Amino acid sequence: MKLMVNGEAHEVAATTLAELLAALAYEGDWLATAVNSDLVHKANRAEFQLSDGDRIEILSPMQGG
Repeated sequence: MKLMVNGEAHEVAATTLAELLAALAYEGDWLATAVNSDLVHKANRAEFQLSDGDRIEILSPMQGG
C-alpha cells in the first residue's frame, strides 16, 4: 500500500494505523496521529484501517532548548 507519512512516500504492508506505527518504529504514549487531517486517538489505532493513498501525520514531542 502506498501512503504519505509526514510528507514522505512509503510503500508498506501495514493495514492499520497501529501496524504502520510499529513498522516505522514509532513508539510511545505521547504520539499524536492524524489520517487525512482527522485526528485518530490512541485507543482507535489498532482498528483504524488504512487505505491506499492515505496521508498520515505522526507527531511526537521534542526536547531541546
